[in-house]
Amino acid sequence: MLNTAKRVFRVEAEAIVALSQRLDERFVAAVEMILSCKGRVVITGMGKSGLICQKVAATMASTGTPAFFLHPAEGIHGDLGMLMKGDVVIAVSNSGNTEEIVRILPVIKRMGLPLIAMTGQSESGLARAADVFLDIGVREEACPLGLAPTASTTATLAMGDALAVTLLERRGFREEDFALYHPGGALGKKLLLKVEDIMHAGSDIPLATTTTLLRDALFEITSKKLGITGVLNDTGELVGVFTDGDLRRTMARGYDVLNLPLSDVMSRNPKRILRSNLAAKAVQKMEEFSITSLFVFDSEDSTAPVGIIHLHDLLKAGVV
Repeated sequence: MLNTAKRVFRVEAEAIVALSQRLDERFVAAVEMILSCKGRVVITGMGKSGLICQKVAATMASTGTPAFFLHPAEGIHGDLGMLMKGDVVIAVSNSGNTEEIVRILPVIKRMGLPLIAMTGQSESGLARAADVFLDIGVREEACPLGLAPTASTTATLAMGDALAVTLLERRGFREEDFALYHPGGALGKKLLLKVEDIMHAGSDIPLATTTTLLRDALFEITSKKLGITGVLNDTGELVGVFTDGDLRRTMARGYDVLNLPLSDVMSRNPKRILRSNLAAKAVQKMEEFSITSLFVFDSEDSTAPVGIIHLHDLLKAGVV
């Protein structure tokens, strides 16, 4: 059984390697054709090829290329009405002679829609009808009977992914763009939530001054429940922080410290983050400096904090 599985991996891997070695200017032409498309990319295929087409359409749609799947059998019974001027059609058939695909070709041509064919037969009707032909042929199927589409569907999927990723790069598609199409789940939260969306602001910010006595600062730390207070100078500039960790280190001095001003016991040069930064960047900074809170500022030049964000906030928001 293991040998059978390994043979499947080998056959399908070899099919993809062979596919990459055959890439030429026709692939570039297909990409340029899609980039110049004013409408949508319509991907159609029958049977197992159709299932691959659905995945390719979904990948394109989520990476900046509007695309959808058209079932060719449904197409000849009315769904060709989905097509419109400006669309580009990608038709997939390993043999290039799938009846349902062949039957919708005249309509595609009559509408003047550019046609990209993905087939393993260069002399097939589909290949000859296409404006661009992409060769997805394989030397052998992984199926020992040579019947079940295996290596051929893997090659088709790889070609579709190659198109989608190349289009993504050519469009300058960014993480933020990807997040817009994936607002649900952890991915959307990491790429959409900003610091200002979950920070504590206004009276919820724990703050004291350099002249505040440590014993008084403890009330501020306790009441705001963040284990920290920011320390401001007489002009309202954040010049330090005092945390529960600083308290333990101060108490270790072995003498009465509660009457010391925060200027004597605070940690200087506090780490900061901008309110416009992604919440994920706050996580990155906290991990980098092994801290659990960051004071938030409007800009790099700001000296007065407008908020504070704690690791617990990030956990509750699902960013971590």
